[in-house]
Amino acid sequence: MDRHCLDSCSLITFFTGEEGSNIVNDLLSKAEKGETALFMSKVQLLEVYYDRIYVAGIDAARERVLSIIDGPITIIDTITDNVLYEAGRFKTSYDMSLADAIGLATAKELGAAFVTSDHSELESVSQSEPISFLWLPAKPKK
Repeated sequence: MDRHCLDSCSLITFFTGEEGSNIVNDLLSKAEKGETALFMSKVQLLEVYYDRIYVAGIDAARERVLSIIDGPITIIDTITDNVLYEAGRFKTSYDMSLADAIGLATAKELGAAFVTSDHSELESVSQSEPISFLWLPAKPKK
C-alpha cells in the first residue's frame, strides 16, 4: 500500500481549492477506501490550525482540526528519537523550517512520500536525500 505524509501546505491547498487540490482530494478519497495510508505530523496540523485562525478565527480553526482528526489521516503525535535526530540534521543541513524538518523526518521514518508544494525549501532535499516526494504545484510568492 502506498504511504503519504502530508505537509501543512498540502491540506491548506486542499481546503482553499488552489491548484493541486485535486491531487490531495484524490489521496483523501483513496485513504477513505483503504487504498493508501495518509499520515501527518501534529506539528503540520498545528500549522493548518494557525493558518485557519488568521483566515477565519479560532472557532473555525478548531472545527477544521476536528474535521482532519475525524478523517482518514493518521496524526502522528509523538516525536521518536529517530525523528528527533533526523529533523535536527535536516534543519541544520538545509534551509528549512522546523516544521518541515519534522514532517520530512516523519515521512522518512514511515517510508512515506512527503506531499508538499514547498519547492523553494525542499527541492535540494529531494536531490540529496532518500525521501520520496509528491510535488503539488508551487504556490506563487506573496
